[in-house]
Amino acid sequence: MKDNNIVLFWLRNARSKSLPQSLLPALLALCMASKIAGFSLFLGILAVFGIVAAHLSTNLFDDYFDYKMKGAEFRGTLTQKGVRARMSKCAYITSGQATLKQLLIAGLTFEGIALVLGIVIFLERDNMILWIAAISALLGFSYSGAPLRLSYRGLGEVLIGIMFGPLLMSGVYYSACGQLNEQLLFISIPVGLLVANIIYTHSIMDYEPDKEVGKITFAVLLKNKTLMLLALLLLLLTTYSCIISGVILGYLSTWYFLTFVTLPMAIGLFYLMIQFVKHPEKTFMPQFWMGILCDWKHYQDANIDWFMIRWLLARNLLTLFCVILAGVVLFVG
Repeated sequence: MKDNNIVLFWLRNARSKSLPQSLLPALLALCMASKIAGFSLFLGILAVFGIVAAHLSTNLFDDYFDYKMKGAEFRGTLTQKGVRARMSKCAYITSGQATLKQLLIAGLTFEGIALVLGIVIFLERDNMILWIAAISALLGFSYSGAPLRLSYRGLGEVLIGIMFGPLLMSGVYYSACGQLNEQLLFISIPVGLLVANIIYTHSIMDYEPDKEVGKITFAVLLKNKTLMLLALLLLLLTTYSCIISGVILGYLSTWYFLTFVTLPMAIGLFYLMIQFVKHPEKTFMPQFWMGILCDWKHYQDANIDWFMIRWLLARNLLTLFCVILAGVVLFVG
């Protein structure tokens, strides 16, 4: 392994840049639980760290199973066949920086950390935590692991939405305050949908490479690019519809309509995805309403700016949505 700092090496390989997808929903759930009697900041923080460790572990296992399925090997040669590919996957394995065994050990290490933290929380709470953790672990493994390999059957985005929305937020919330309620449902579902939106946006842009390696994402399952865009539109509309439903049914206050501040970002993302499907060669520059798009010059030099502007916009949409929700929870209730 050619890296002086083994922790940073594996954090980078575990795609720690994707942590906002789990950290934001987890912190939001913690904010919500802080308003409930019996709130434990200690258990809540343990749950957040457990979520982070489990997320990193899932990313590493995804690389492990993808590599064993030869996805990384094929993806690395796609550009030679004229397919527009974002980047080679598992580069740290294909380059010889780490072995497949070391990757497995790293994944198990992060999973072990999550397990230990989960046991501590379980000893303080009850079997509900055990059930949430067990279901989450099973779904996380089944994302790319045999025998189900759900991400290879067009169900990866659905799985991510469930895991990073209702399951994740319920786990943190219950860890912190020992109960669940309807308000959590109407908030966790749209959050999960926006996490799934990041993955689905990714899969539309990776449609050709995924099809080449035999990975059946939801985009590959749909095949038709018009249907892909319609599915994206439905996903975004459902996100905001959940908030509207929660307010109408009385589970959320009208202050939650502040989340509609993010609507221009959602519309902008949908427009960029239309342009990607119709004019994939067309490039765009960052705009203020897209949020923070760091290292833009680096992305341009690496010729991945076409991918990153859409992926980062999808992530920034989730970020602002969660920040607004947290603000409403903490300052309005």
